[in-house]
Amino acid sequence: MEQLIPIPYRPLLAILCPAIGSIFIVLFGKRPNIRESWTMLASIAQFLIVFSMVPIVIGGNGEPIKYTLFTAFPSVDFGFSVDAFGLIFAITSSFLWILVSSYSIGYMRSLHEHAQTRYYFCFCWAIFGAVGVALSGNLFTMFVFYEILTVSTYPLVAHDQTPEALFAGRKYLAYLLTAGGFFLAAVVITYYFTGTTDFVTGGIPNLASEASRTALMALFALFLLGFMKAAWMPFHSWLPTAMVAPTPVSALLHAVAVVKAGVFGIVRVVCYIYGVDLMHGLGLGLVLACLATFTIIVANLFALAQDNLKRRLAYSTINQLSLIIFGVALLSPEGIEGAMMHIPFHGFMKITLFMCAGAIIVVSGKKNISEMAGIGKEMPVTMIAFTIGALGMCALPPTAGYITHHFFVHGCEEAGGTMSFFPYVLLIAAILDVMYFFPIIYTAFFAKSEGSSGSKINEAPLFMLVPIAITATVSIIFFFYPDLFHISELVETAVSSLGGVHP
Repeated sequence: MEQLIPIPYRPLLAILCPAIGSIFIVLFGKRPNIRESWTMLASIAQFLIVFSMVPIVIGGNGEPIKYTLFTAFPSVDFGFSVDAFGLIFAITSSFLWILVSSYSIGYMRSLHEHAQTRYYFCFCWAIFGAVGVALSGNLFTMFVFYEILTVSTYPLVAHDQTPEALFAGRKYLAYLLTAGGFFLAAVVITYYFTGTTDFVTGGIPNLASEASRTALMALFALFLLGFMKAAWMPFHSWLPTAMVAPTPVSALLHAVAVVKAGVFGIVRVVCYIYGVDLMHGLGLGLVLACLATFTIIVANLFALAQDNLKRRLAYSTINQLSLIIFGVALLSPEGIEGAMMHIPFHGFMKITLFMCAGAIIVVSGKKNISEMAGIGKEMPVTMIAFTIGALGMCALPPTAGYITHHFFVHGCEEAGGTMSFFPYVLLIAAILDVMYFFPIIYTAFFAKSEGSSGSKINEAPLFMLVPIAITATVSIIFFFYPDLFHISELVETAVSSLGGVHP
């Protein structure tokens, strides 16, 4: 790979893969087999290029791979800086795009969906935006890709073009374009104070000296509003509303690209703009932890009331995203490790759950939990995979969710003081997770179906079933081997490079 693609060009080529793929998708729009082959080829190529950068970053003691396209403003380049933390998100997005592309083929063909060329085209640009966010070298570059991600996913949310879908799309844009305005304001103010927007391990050195305490707190609030994609409450309602989208889109929103870009951005700001020492000095860790725990508990309570499976999963996502925010808010080594690790771990577990929900819709047409009595006996592979994902959401072994919660609890102990109270919040959240996930499992496997439609329900097509089996299996493998895809090593490299991370 090194001989074929010089190291400095790999970030650019990794990002360009979906953009190039989108061109061929349009060119072969009337030939589905070739069109979908280009989707698969682009996704595989992107993952291979992203993954090829892992040994370089790890072997270089965390030194990033840098590539600059042009200088936009004095001391502000439009370019990439591939570090260990960015690779975690890029690996997650690019690998899961391969599986979601396969799943989409089975889903879209089974339901004879319209506008499939537009669907695959927009999917490419959504991943273009997500991986661009992951590999951005500064806030300015991240902002550009962040907005590309917003705009490219709007047609996916509104794909069905029903009044409900169009309303969901408008609401989606209203929230996230507004968020983009706050993000841009935060970028401009950061540049005004420091003369740079670069991500610096440990935080921008002169930020604390150039801005007052009040200004720093206001700036942090702007960043939080800018990252509404993280769906923290009360700015969350766009996410359940977006469930009207096709299930592969829901999987993209909730497990891969959009929401992960939000929490990724918050972790970036905490660790690479403000830095742990400044966050401690301003008391922002406790503020962020309280915001996260409020969202965790309330989202779980909302989830309990949902009968629609995708909406229940949506509120579960809101809860899990705030777990990542909570982890970084601890400002302790294990807390930050847990936050970074939960990005890929949650991605695999949650995408499993959404793909299972889509398989049930394709095969049976059932969308509500109350209608799914006995479906586990008719779709055993799908519901076993669902059970694995649900166990992960409940932080139970043998799933990846148990590993990250272990880090969160120890992170609370490291942080000490007020933070030592928060493990009880995590316990309450886990109990609530059990309360709304286990009834689904019970209904599927043990409840008796009332009557029969006369048609036998089978498993979903292999294009859908294989990705489900892979993501469920990986969710268990992470429990026994967290360094799959070098995730654990990348997390350790990222945290060790952060100056000032201390209990």
